[in-house]
This record gives sequence, C-alpha cells and structure tokens, in this order.
Amino acid sequence: MNKPNLGSCTSYFVFTSALLSAALCACPGTFASPAGAAPLNGPQAQTIQEKADPNQVIYEVAPNEADPQLKRYLKPNYALFNRDVAASANLLVFFPGTGGEPKGSWPFLQAGAKAGYRVIGLMYDNGVSVPTTCGPQTDPGCSDRFREKCIFGDGVSNDIDDLPEESVVNRLVKFLQYLDAHYPGDGWGQYLANGQPNWARIAVAGHSQGGGVAAYIAKKKSVYRVINLSGAWDRVEATKQWAPWVTSPSATPMDRWYAAYHHKESRADAMKAAYAVLQIPPDHVRVLTLEPNPANKMPARADAYHVSMSATDVTPRDANGQPAYAADWAFLLGHAK
Repeated sequence: MNKPNLGSCTSYFVFTSALLSAALCACPGTFASPAGAAPLNGPQAQTIQEKADPNQVIYEVAPNEADPQLKRYLKPNYALFNRDVAASANLLVFFPGTGGEPKGSWPFLQAGAKAGYRVIGLMYDNGVSVPTTCGPQTDPGCSDRFREKCIFGDGVSNDIDDLPEESVVNRLVKFLQYLDAHYPGDGWGQYLANGQPNWARIAVAGHSQGGGVAAYIAKKKSVYRVINLSGAWDRVEATKQWAPWVTSPSATPMDRWYAAYHHKESRADAMKAAYAVLQIPPDHVRVLTLEPNPANKMPARADAYHVSMSATDVTPRDANGQPAYAADWAFLLGHAK
C-alpha cells in the first residue's frame, strides 16, 4: 500500500462533443497517513498533517496493488472512515466522471464519512464517455452494451475495449478483498457475499459518467441507496430516444434514488429530463444554484457548473471555507444505518 501522494496536484481536462467538462486540480488537504505507513516528510507533508482530521482513517491503494491483472486506469483508489464509525455501517462507493479520479471529489467523499459510511472512491475505465461514444449513434442500445461491459464485464460492445478484469465490479471486489486482508479489524469483508458485492449494504454514488455507473448498478441490483450527480442522460441525441436501461424497471426501490444537477450546467435540460424518465421522486432531486468557487483554475470554456457540485477546487465554499453544498450532500447521502 502506498502513502497518499501529496507532493503535487494533477490537472487534466476532458473535452467531448456532448459537453465540455473538466476534472480538476485536487490536492486533498485532509489526508492522514494510513495505518502502518511511514510518517510523511517535507514542508507540504507538514502542512497536510496540520490540517488532517485525527478522527479519520484513510487508505490510498493503487488498483494494480489490489489486482495485479490491471494494467491501466491506475489512479489511486481511496478508502476512508471516521474512527467512531459504527461496526455495522453501510458502505458508500463513489465513481468519478470521465477522465477523473476519486480524489477529485474529495469533499464529497468526506461528506460520506461524516454521514457515517465507510467510503470507497473507486477508479475504473473512464477514458471515454457514453454521450460521446453512443450519443451520435442511431442505436439506443449502444449505451446498454457500453455500460454492461464497463460495469459488469460481461457485455458485448465494440465501442470500448474494456477487459473483464477491468470491470467496475471486479475492481470493487478486489479492492474490498485487499482491504479485508490487510485490515481485517475494519469490517470491509461484510460488504462481500459469495465473492461478489453485497449490494444491499452498499450505497452507490457518482458524478457525470460516474453518476451513470451508479444509476446503472441501481437498475440491475438492489442497493442501499443511489446518488446520481449530473449523470445518466443516455440517449440518441438526434432523436432524443432514451437508452433501454434508462426506461427499464429498477431493482432498487425508487424511494432510495437521489440526484442533483446545477441549473446552469450545459446539459441541465437533459439532466432534468433524464431524472424524470428514471422516475426519481421530484423531492429527491436537488437543483443546485450557487456559483463555482471563483478561485478555481478551470479554462474559461469549461463547464465549471457541471463539476462544481463535488470537485475539490471548484465546489463553492461558505464564509468559513467549508463546502457550501454540505447540507445538500447530507440530504442526498442520508445516514449509513
């Protein structure tokens, strides 16, 4: 297991024909050293430790450390929880958007820990998006094949080259097995059942493409809760025909579905329509309105509104420097019973 990489920020930008978004500089200022790791050294490490929450445990693990079969999309996975977490607390798994990485939504991961969950930020094959890949096509089933292959590893799609071992589910299983083997006292094994995710104990959440991942899983499996942040507008753009999975019955009861989008983001109308088609209860949808953090370093043409609902340096801050969407996140996350 590696110590958290605190030495630099990584900025990367994702441009698609369907939307213009960015995953941004994410320097998690609240990392604590994982149990058993050597002390952090250097000026920046000292600054981080001064801001660290002593009540929180954080692990950073490269995907190929948990599963040596993995050869790409290797930005670190994260696992975190508050030290006073209930032994029987449910798990929150967060999926980043296209081109993003888990630590890019660090404030939202911490909100999950504050809500009482054990939290995982999971890296996966997110180099291409569904809207750019399937949106221009005439076959609405393209999205179903894309997501089935990416998430469960058993779909047949010529649009992506994901391997079965790279699937979201396999990555999650291997990470949970790794955590349970290395930290058996933490309780990670309770989120597995017969070698597969114990979905009834797992809340799934994600932003943009990651929101679509969470929604697709919730359609196929009965999960504890689903939180979709500006995702799952899977449709043929020319005809506005929705992907079959979007209109299909949900394995997860609809009272467990929650979602949000920003009213100024470039695809706000598509998001509003998608949530209605998904039949998410209207009172479970938060329409965010605050301006992004003016200190963000996103390019002028980028859709800062789209990423501002969770991204570390773009989400708005209150007068005390805390995430201004904390109350909205708490509503969406509920409580880890």
